[in-house]
Amino acid sequence: MTHVLIVGSGPTGLTLAIELARRGVDLRIVERSAEPPTGVRGKGLQPRTLEVFDDLGVIDEILATGSGYPGIRSYKGEQIVWEGRMDEPKEPSPGVPYPNLTMQPQWRTERILRDRLAELGHRVEFGTEVTGFEQDGQGVTATLGGGETVRCAYLVGADGGRSTIRKRLGVGFAGETYESERMLLADVKTGDLDRDYWHLWGSMEEQVMYFGLCPLPNTDVFQLVAPYTGEDDLRALVTKHAPHVHLDEILWRSDYRANVRMAERFRVGRVFLAGDAAHVHSPAGGQGLNTGVQDAYNLGWKLAVGSAALIDTYEDERMAVAAHVLGLSTRLHRERDIERGDDTNQLDLAYLGSALSVGERGGERLGTLFDEQRGTHFLLLGATGREYGDAIRVLPPLDGQEGIILVRPDGYIGYHGDEGGLSAYLSGFGIDAPLTRASS
Repeated sequence: MTHVLIVGSGPTGLTLAIELARRGVDLRIVERSAEPPTGVRGKGLQPRTLEVFDDLGVIDEILATGSGYPGIRSYKGEQIVWEGRMDEPKEPSPGVPYPNLTMQPQWRTERILRDRLAELGHRVEFGTEVTGFEQDGQGVTATLGGGETVRCAYLVGADGGRSTIRKRLGVGFAGETYESERMLLADVKTGDLDRDYWHLWGSMEEQVMYFGLCPLPNTDVFQLVAPYTGEDDLRALVTKHAPHVHLDEILWRSDYRANVRMAERFRVGRVFLAGDAAHVHSPAGGQGLNTGVQDAYNLGWKLAVGSAALIDTYEDERMAVAAHVLGLSTRLHRERDIERGDDTNQLDLAYLGSALSVGERGGERLGTLFDEQRGTHFLLLGATGREYGDAIRVLPPLDGQEGIILVRPDGYIGYHGDEGGLSAYLSGFGIDAPLTRASS
């Protein structure tokens, strides 16, 4: 019996698979597509996602092959009419080790995550579709495209905005599609532009964009983004506004309509929704991919522990965050705001109202001791003479700290209070036993 069957191998599904694999949890991850996607699609990794990728063991390659966002130049024909940035670069600090948005094509992010998963002994099963499933009190029985049946304790749908899992659950996907706001997205090559800037044609003052060409790090490719106005010929679109720019090659293209939707539930029994299967965003603010990674980071350690009370907190915690982030990305979309900062970096997100958050600082991101947090354990900060086992690493209290602080494996404070109440907290959520069968 497979403990967790993950459906979908985008950043959400891969993050969840790595989280489970490094805890020794038996899993399978299946993907309907026959091979990995090639288009860039999402390209912005927020500071909080970089902290997660540090913990998962992929941050070095993410940073080495990615880059910061370049400055922006706006043109009228060949004339530069405006220069600026989405955000001013910041220096790392003890509380924010990765302060800047990192540009990384999604196909490469996924490749790096797949390589990490392979190091942990698991591979994506491409060309494998879940055609149906049934669940009972003990588990889920899923049917795959070839007729194989898989029995698992839990099934997670991370299969995108058109999620088959969500549809088969009968979960509503409330929100709206902006039918009149179609966008073109393409990966192109041109030798007529430098790669030091993100080049835009339009009017920043009037918030009008004809098209933009963004150089992608460690490639010879630009990502082209343009409002869709009925013009299917990308070369003609570029020539109309920038006659001096010739597209040498169009590698991939797609058009999409901005969607803002959220599932009415993130869980039905033993089946969970995560990433775009649970919420889809406009591209403004670069929130979609990053929110999906956080879903997986929240759910993985809870499924590994397996207690009902702990697993129950996933839907409550992540639905509240998804609703907040959807509101943010929708506002940025409507205002056509390209600036980025504290409201988009996801560092301020918290689980303040969760049943899992107890005490004055319960639910806050710890925001320090990142080296000590790396791994599958809890951190206990405080003076104690008790033994808590290998699953909880004990460290001295922070300067000025009162009481005991217990930090969850995903970096948020679970308990803050007297040590006398900690045992009841741990046993109440079934986390008083070792959390990991294998550490990496």
